[in-house]
Amino acid sequence: MAAKDDLGRAGEDRAAQHLAAHGYRILDRNWRCAQGEIDIVAELDGILGIVEVKTRRSTGFGHPFDAIDERKRLRLWRLGYAWAAEHRDLAGHRMLRLEIIGIVGADPATGTLEHLVDLR
Repeated sequence: MAAKDDLGRAGEDRAAQHLAAHGYRILDRNWRCAQGEIDIVAELDGILGIVEVKTRRSTGFGHPFDAIDERKRLRLWRLGYAWAAEHRDLAGHRMLRLEIIGIVGADPATGTLEHLVDLR
């Protein structure tokens, strides 16, 4: 399990670097509540991105985006609203959107990164 945790952590680090390089401001990482966890909360142009990061060594079990089904999307929305309610000072009345970053490769630092914005 430690190797999987390390892979996930490395993927989240790469995702945060990617977001920062594209002008996002990272507001929170690995925020947890009773309903679950948000990998990254980031702001760009006044919009809060609730970012789910999925890292895979290969696509042998499907693309990382395949792991985000309707149930997971609804859970991410609930988590986003919970984060905003707890962080009113940072969230204000900003719009929320869901984003997924998928990374595929043996090394997350050099693997292929795809960023999907505004899941509905």
